[in-house]
Parts: sequence; structure tokens; C-alpha cells
Amino acid sequence: MEFQLTDEQRQLREEVRKFADEEIRPVATEYDVDEAYPHEVMDEAADMGLLAPHVPVEYGGIGYSSLENAILTEELFAADPGIGLCISSAGFGAEALMEFGTEEQKERVLPEVTAGDAVMGSAISEPQAGSDVTSVATRAEKDGDEWVINGSKMWITNGTVADYFVVVCETDPDIDDRYSGYSQILVEGDRDGLTRDKITGKLGIRASDTAELRFDDVRVPEENLIGQRGMGFLQLMQFFDETRTAVAAQGVGIARGAAERALEYAEEREQFGRSISDFQAIKHKLAEMHTNTEAARWLTYRSAWAVDNEAGDLTALASMAKEFASRTAVEVADEAVQVHGGAGFVNDHDVERLYRDAKITQIYEGTTEIQKNIVARELLDEGM
Repeated sequence: MEFQLTDEQRQLREEVRKFADEEIRPVATEYDVDEAYPHEVMDEAADMGLLAPHVPVEYGGIGYSSLENAILTEELFAADPGIGLCISSAGFGAEALMEFGTEEQKERVLPEVTAGDAVMGSAISEPQAGSDVTSVATRAEKDGDEWVINGSKMWITNGTVADYFVVVCETDPDIDDRYSGYSQILVEGDRDGLTRDKITGKLGIRASDTAELRFDDVRVPEENLIGQRGMGFLQLMQFFDETRTAVAAQGVGIARGAAERALEYAEEREQFGRSISDFQAIKHKLAEMHTNTEAARWLTYRSAWAVDNEAGDLTALASMAKEFASRTAVEVADEAVQVHGGAGFVNDHDVERLYRDAKITQIYEGTTEIQKNIVARELLDEGM
């Protein structure tokens, strides 16, 4: 088995780490406190080719593999999860266009996103539809050569800043199949009837824009349909293993960022005449934090490799990686605050922010409970 990154992957890691240290870490607290979208940092990220780098070269991307995207994501989230999410989510929904979109849709949207001239959003969740995507009630009806969309979406990343949304709608309600009758439709952010309200007061990832969307007779041309009508849910399910692997990489980044900061603080902080890193209780905390982070990293890398090479085992692996890495992020960030003591309870130190940011990795892209259900289903029904 090969456990070594290529020279190109190591170079990617170092370049993104340098970018994160220089462009993200110095301003992370400011954007977190203000709950502000980091437009200036996004411009710098575009210049670095960090926006939707998984998009093929012919549409302005770099064509990174899932493993390379995991490396990139870890580095961004180790610096700051809020701004890291802004960068890594700039192309949310691009997968649907890449896999099922028309050539016209790809050429119109993807180059804008990779160049930093546009941001995308994936509009799936609704007030009553979270883990159960088949509860989506937003309706799109044909009227001549247009789709007319009515409904609402909740917790949409990039909700008030996105120029394009990939919206999951019910288009064929009479189909007697809970997995059919849904379609994905491309909706431009400036369409009449689309209202976007920013959600504030979030526990974490506060730099990342989150909003509620309301569609009131929003009209888009029929050619904005992505892929085959009525197959939107099944199309969407093809990407969850990849996106859950990406969230696992987020968890690894948060855990690493917290573990590194805890180690640094423990070596600097003195009590009773010596560094607190000399005390066995702290040594054991640091050892466990770094051990669990390393374990989460390699499970995540295994899942990322499977995305491109071994689809047969991917569903269980992706859910394992997502559940374990997100749990590791929460636990390591918690311990990092403990190592900092009272200093970790205020935002003078990054661990306070990482502690708050970590929790979302156990919620979005499928909750921890959903991941355990998936792993159990794969074990019992299909084996591994």
C-alpha cells in the first residue's frame, strides 16, 4: 500500500498552507465577529485557483482529484473554518452541471465560478426537509417554455451572495415513487420573485453566508433544467459520498488546527514554575488529540481515494469518514479549549472559534445519526 503523497500533492499542501497562514488567519476573528462574507479573501483565493478547483480545465478549473481537494480543504479549515467554507463552497452545485448539465450550461456558469466572477449555491434543504430530501415541497411547474418555481429553502450556504443556484424542486408530484418526480433546476440569483434573507446568530462558521430563500413565481427558461426531468433526487444522491468525504476533510482540518494550537499554547503557558506541557495530564491530552486527528486523516484520505477509484466501497467509507472526522473535530476542539483554560473561553485565542465551528460538521451533509444508519445498512445489507 502507498501512504506517500506525490510531489505535486505535497506542493499543493504547502502552497495552500502558506496562503491560509498569510491571508486567512490574520483576519479570521474579524470576519467571525462581524458575520461578514470575506470578499477580499475570495479575490485572493481566485487568483490562487482555489475556487472550484475540481472543475475540469476546459471550464477554467484545475481538475483536482478528490484526494487533492481533501488536502486543500484540510489546510483551509485548519486556518479558519468560516472562511475555509466560503472558499470551498464557491462551486456548490457545480457537480450537477459537470455530470448532468448541457454544454451551454457548463460554458455559461463554470468559468465564471472558477475565475471568481460568480458564486454558486446548492438549494436543497427546506424548513421541513433536512435529512429526508424526499420531503422537499418547493414546486416547479411548466408554463409554456418556462419553469415557474414556488416554495422556500432554508440553511442555504452562499444564500445572499450566490449568482447561481442549483435548486431541487418537485416537478412531477403525481409519480407514485418517493424517489422520482424531483428535478434540479438552475436559477440565476437576480430572477424576479426570488427573496434572500441572511441568517445571523449562528454558533459557528459565521463568515460563511447562510440564508433562507423564498421563491414566489420565479420564472426560468425550460433549458435551465439540469439533466433529466424527474431524476433530480437520484442525481443528487450520486454526489453525497463525495461531499461527505469533503466534510470529513473539514473535520480533519479543524481537529488539526485545534491540536496544533493546543500544543503551541501548552509549551508556552507556565504554571507552578514550569510549562504545562510537562504535566502528564496535558501530555496525554495532546497525544490523544494528535493521534485521533491522524486516524481521521487517513480514513478521510481512504474515502477520497475511493471516490475516484473504488466506488463499490465508497458509501460506507464516506459515512465512516464523515462521522469519525466530525466527531474527532468536536472532541479535539473541546480538549484544545480545556488545555487553554480560561484563555480558551474568549476569542483572543483561535480555539474558541474552532470549538464553535466544529459542531456543524456533525450536522450538515447528513447528521451523525444518518451516517451511522448508512454504515449499518451497508454492513447488514451488502457487507464490506
